[in-house]
Amino acid sequence: MFMSDYVEIPWQKLSADAFQGLLEEMVTRDGTDYGETEISQEEKISQLRMALENNKAIIVFSPDTESWSVIAKD
Repeated sequence: MFMSDYVEIPWQKLSADAFQGLLEEMVTRDGTDYGETEISQEEKISQLRMALENNKAIIVFSPDTESWSVIAKD
């Protein structure tokens, strides 16, 4: 898929509970790989939150598949 197939969802538009739920769901997805060193779920959530808050990643939604993901921002 190309970026034009996605809609960006600003994390600031989510409620605090929805944002926390999104972070938790993302770090527990099957296949999520954080390298050779095992880190806690809390640390993974913290890293993802910082990437989004520092504009290094974005939340994208695909209307075609009705799914969302977090991707690194170029």
